[in-house]
Amino acid sequence: MLNLAAPPEGFTENPFPHYDRLLAEAPVCPQPDGSYLIARHADLNAIYRDTATYISDKKEAFAPKFAPGTPLYEHHTTSLVFNDPPLHTRVRRIMTSALTPKALARMEPGLIATVDHLLGKLPARPDLIEDYASAIPVQIIGNLLDVPMEERGPLRDWSLAILGALEPTLTEGQLRRGHDAVRAFSDYLRDLIARRRARPGDPETDVLTRLIEGDEGGRLSEAELIQNCIFILNAGHETTTNLIGSGLALLHDHPGQKARLLEDPAFVAPAVEEVLRHASPNQFGNRETTRSVTLGGFDIPAGTNLHLCIGAANRDPAVFDAPGDFDVARKPNRHLAFAGGPHVCVGLTLARMEGRIAIERFLARYPRYSIAPGREQGGRIRFRGYARLPAVLE
Repeated sequence: MLNLAAPPEGFTENPFPHYDRLLAEAPVCPQPDGSYLIARHADLNAIYRDTATYISDKKEAFAPKFAPGTPLYEHHTTSLVFNDPPLHTRVRRIMTSALTPKALARMEPGLIATVDHLLGKLPARPDLIEDYASAIPVQIIGNLLDVPMEERGPLRDWSLAILGALEPTLTEGQLRRGHDAVRAFSDYLRDLIARRRARPGDPETDVLTRLIEGDEGGRLSEAELIQNCIFILNAGHETTTNLIGSGLALLHDHPGQKARLLEDPAFVAPAVEEVLRHASPNQFGNRETTRSVTLGGFDIPAGTNLHLCIGAANRDPAVFDAPGDFDVARKPNRHLAFAGGPHVCVGLTLARMEGRIAIERFLARYPRYSIAPGREQGGRIRFRGYARLPAVLE
């Protein structure tokens, strides 16, 4: 059965047959290192909501992987996603207060302008990842923290290196690049934070100013502030890039669904949900047990790491009819692409808005686009998307 530390050949390109087998034969799959892979939608849904039994804190799990005191360890054990209350509660409350529906509505015209600007300068044969999908979240997340435009160049490479270090197995080169990226990112943010303290922005629209000021519950420490700024910039980059790129690829590969969307653009919102389900940008999450539990007939001890296979859960036939089909009108669509429970993605509404506008306006401008030979998957197990997506525009 599937071993994440040594996945079968071709797994990163097409994991879905392996997910189908997991769901049918081993929805709770023991791993050689004592961890377990969990594939069923119902199990993931329950785990996300039971934060007393299944925790997100990764201090013990990441110690052998990164070594305490190293940049990657300090980042990943301090950021929102790998923490539980009280830190998780404090940081999430501040972030949520900055991403209200009113704040997002104010952001939408700028997002549309960014997308239209990118569309207007696309070459006839673009790489839809490099020239379009990856450029959108860099600008939008940069706007959230009010990062000066001329300073945004390194953000994507830092993000890819840091998130790449979350893969189940790492080369020395990947580890080194991850540590270097955290150092460089932290140095940059110390300077940006100092400038923002000297000249605060409007906390209603500037998330960095809001994070610096804190709220009635207190302020973040300097380390918490820096690492969670890195988290914000990282979280929106790769996953939203993957959402947009995979969406354009799937619509090309399913011309009937593309025609349906062109005929009725109102389907764009459910189409984004179907991309999130069918090609989940984040394929895996993790939790650790705080007590012994029984899942799928296995007695799992306290302190066990669980790999939550979002990509499999989102194709669980117990929840989704014809789960392998791509259907832009699928309803209901109870996918877990944004996780669930108290750790549900804090930026899910922003990600949906980015995906909707990016896909809708691309189709309106280039309805006869095609994907050219040479597309390349990103080569990740945890994150699914394209590294290259060459296209021809008409």
